[in-house]
Amino acid sequence: MSRSRRVLPKLPPWLAHALRAQRGPVPWSAVTRGALSAGPLLLVAVQVGRTSLGVVAAIAAMLAGINDRPGSRRVSVKRIGVPALGGALGLVTGTYAGQQTGAVVLTVILTFVGLVAGSVSAIGPVASAVGTQLLVASAIGAGMPLPEPGWERALAYVAGAGWLLVLRLVLPTPGSLAGDFRFDGERKAVAGVYDAVAELLDAVGGPDAIRRRAALTAALDHAQDALAGPRLRRYASSFAERRLHAQYAAALPLAEAATALAWAGEAVAERASEGPRRLAAAVRGNSHTGPLPAPSRSAPALRALDDALLHAAEVFDQGRGGDLHTRRRTPKDRLRAAFGSAGREYGLRVALCFGASSAAAQALHQGQWYGQHEHWYWLPATAVFLVKPDLGPLASRVLNRAAGTVLGAVVFAGFAAVLPRPEGLIALVALSGALIPVATRHFAAQTAVVTVLVLALVMVGGEPQASMGRIGETLLACAIVLIVGHLPMPGQRGGGVRARLAAASEAAYAYLTHVLDEADVPRIGTSSTPSKRPGTPSERPLTPTDHRVTPSDHRATRWTLRREAYRTLAEARTAISLSAHELPALARHTEGADEVADLLERLVDTTTACAVHLDDTGRLGPEHTERLTALLDELARPAERVGLRPPRTPLAG
Repeated sequence: MSRSRRVLPKLPPWLAHALRAQRGPVPWSAVTRGALSAGPLLLVAVQVGRTSLGVVAAIAAMLAGINDRPGSRRVSVKRIGVPALGGALGLVTGTYAGQQTGAVVLTVILTFVGLVAGSVSAIGPVASAVGTQLLVASAIGAGMPLPEPGWERALAYVAGAGWLLVLRLVLPTPGSLAGDFRFDGERKAVAGVYDAVAELLDAVGGPDAIRRRAALTAALDHAQDALAGPRLRRYASSFAERRLHAQYAAALPLAEAATALAWAGEAVAERASEGPRRLAAAVRGNSHTGPLPAPSRSAPALRALDDALLHAAEVFDQGRGGDLHTRRRTPKDRLRAAFGSAGREYGLRVALCFGASSAAAQALHQGQWYGQHEHWYWLPATAVFLVKPDLGPLASRVLNRAAGTVLGAVVFAGFAAVLPRPEGLIALVALSGALIPVATRHFAAQTAVVTVLVLALVMVGGEPQASMGRIGETLLACAIVLIVGHLPMPGQRGGGVRARLAAASEAAYAYLTHVLDEADVPRIGTSSTPSKRPGTPSERPLTPTDHRVTPSDHRATRWTLRREAYRTLAEARTAISLSAHELPALARHTEGADEVADLLERLVDTTTACAVHLDDTGRLGPEHTERLTALLDELARPAERVGLRPPRTPLAG
């Protein structure tokens, strides 16, 4: 068996990515919400004689279901609600543009909408979802023949997405009975941080340490997002929420100490990870921590780990709240992202794809290629999903979209031949809505499910079966996006990767500069010499003793900068990975970016180790200084190759 595996040819990156799927348990809560969203909305609309508005509401619920991802209820308000507002705006824009203008002017308007939506998408994941729904709804509003005016369509759209959001806020999830069910997502996310710390400690000194450190970053990002969602009040208002904030803040020094231990590369005793695991169980079960095992205190990072456990034992039961150590993005930051190199490149490419597909659809529609079918909007709507780089590399998106559409159209044709109308089709819509949360793990599967759902909605709306037309339009959209995706653009290619990498570089140097400056500032709550208190007892009482982690202003700022450095580095890693899986003609534009990311990651890890060492001794050791100097020198050459100019940081203090 092993020999047969060796002789198999290695798949090219763009094809390997197309075949890759996410794994994990079935999200039964999201499946339930999907089953109760689009199908029931459509059923109610049919029963009251407003089928067309029901179709619009079901489309909105479907798109909201794609955005219904794991996380806290508060985050879901932004993740589902904000894109729905963008979709409603697009529906109004497309409706009135389609009714008041001709084919040429309409194409120009849709191209401009594509430029705006593409530029906005460069801001972040939620903004990208806003851009997607803005474009899709614009095409639907301009092309779908509905009797209602634009404002009624927009209300139906908001109602459809709002219904799924209500289900997300109201329905309990598994494991939510352990405390206030409103914060089950936050509780799960914070517990995941402590689990990630424990797994990193287990991996210290082994080959899996780098991957575990990246997993810890992802867990911290997820918990930070879960706790920092939109709120009516500025601060946490309930005891349960304040306690979760305090538990998250208590995990930061633990993560810092674990990262320093991983940097040192010397394996630690198994008991070192037992404390974080007990803390994770306490968060998950909303219970007390109980005694925590004390790790050895033979090294600065181990002493920092012990102090962090003591601090966590104290704050777990107080619930006084804590700083989430996140930087607020100002409107200026968002505008800079939208109008920067990444936003310009993104916007131009989306505008060209959306405009070209709209023009082709209009030409085919005016030439009666569609016959009696009034669904020319399918072509530009399909191009929207194909042109979004955050959905995967271009070749992977095209292959999966084509395969998923063919599969979905064939499956729907079989169902349409036997199902009663409209009852059977409504049941098919409900089933498709339930499958979306599972299908989002692979773009082809998601496309197949969405194709079945959309074709069912079209038939319920009164149009004939259109599977073959859907396949033809998808293949044409694939061709358009492939051509436009390889066209030369003004400026340097790979702007999205370079923008992410520049942000990571800036954050890494800001973090390093603060740590080096901190060496000259007295640190509150830590001794300038290593603690002599032994760590021999096997169990630590819940109440900490004299030596505790007291977050001074300098340390709080340091944790904020550290979080920003690791978060931006993770975002750059994601962008680099997607670019590396493009076809060779596109992937070559970002060659060398992964080397810069590796060096930045080592720089941030080394800075974290320096910070822990400074807390313990008050000065940098020779090994830390040598590694920092070597990394800064090593970064200069590859950074210049990808268009970055990292600042020089003096190793003073």
